[in-house]
Amino acid sequence: MQNEKSMFQLGLNTFGDVTRAEDGQFEEHHVVLRNVVEEAVLADKLGLDFFGIGEHHRDDFAVTAPEVVLGAIASRTEGIRLGTAVTVLNSDDPIRVYERFATLDALSNGRAEVILGRGSFTESFPLFGFRMEDYERLFEENLEIFSLLRNEDEFDWEGTIRSPLIKQRVYPTTERGSLRSWIGVGGSPESVVRAARHGIPLCLAIIGGEPSRFTSFVDLYHRALTQFEQPRLPISIHSPGHIAETDEQAKEEVWPHYRELFGRIGRERGWPPVTYEQFEFGIGPHGSMYVGSPETVAEKIIRNSKLLQVSRFDLKYSNGGMPHDQLMSSIELYAKEVAPIVRGAITDFTPIP
Repeated sequence: MQNEKSMFQLGLNTFGDVTRAEDGQFEEHHVVLRNVVEEAVLADKLGLDFFGIGEHHRDDFAVTAPEVVLGAIASRTEGIRLGTAVTVLNSDDPIRVYERFATLDALSNGRAEVILGRGSFTESFPLFGFRMEDYERLFEENLEIFSLLRNEDEFDWEGTIRSPLIKQRVYPTTERGSLRSWIGVGGSPESVVRAARHGIPLCLAIIGGEPSRFTSFVDLYHRALTQFEQPRLPISIHSPGHIAETDEQAKEEVWPHYRELFGRIGRERGWPPVTYEQFEFGIGPHGSMYVGSPETVAEKIIRNSKLLQVSRFDLKYSNGGMPHDQLMSSIELYAKEVAPIVRGAITDFTPIP
């Protein structure tokens, strides 16, 4: 059964990227959402350990309410853990987040997780009435509240973003006494230290550049855990990729969708156009994309997971408009061919409770 503590874990993440249909047109959002559920059902059937869904509020991603989608998935799966990738905590209410995921945990028989982060997109701030100048303060104070909630006991809290909370409790409580939680970090040392201070496992979002540059974050996290007198906690990786029968096939399937997705994001953020040379570096041995045959992808996962001392690798398998059938094929190859190689090669890691 998946989720054994003695085994290195392999998961999947998706943002519900809006995929293209056979005629080349973008699918409607309702089609994408139903397909995400089918992708998760396949992942569970094939014995993968985790399925995470990101939250966005823009037209190129279909998922705005991940907890609802995860609830639908929970009703059709049995063993796979279910969570977010990530929950944008500084534009949400930490109490409502905990309540929603504690509910999901009950309905899924203890399989819920939440990965808390600030997110690389900020469209939720004006949409929900938050000010960008409060970005850091909202995350810091919401995380303080969430950390208190994890004890599932009566608590007091006072800060600057809301009225004081005096002798409060939240419900439902979880069967195991606390909700499995992670803090997602993309490039901020302060967030690494913050995760250690609160005693929350670390999820490294490595979506560009060289994974080796994150060794400093791993070292910082371990030092900070010791400084704050916290136990050793697991670390996970979230990175994009795609698996096909051969390296060349995987590359050909990903490139047009990668170019389209990052071309749009780049135009929004004032970046220069993405080049094929950048793409080739990303999928190469020193890049952060896991694109290729099962053997190529497995080798890269093993190398970087050992380098960064992680306990779980999550493949962000959706890539812009890449069609649903290619995503399903990638999931199948990941579970059937990549996972056994990786699990057999990685035996020294911190268990995930």
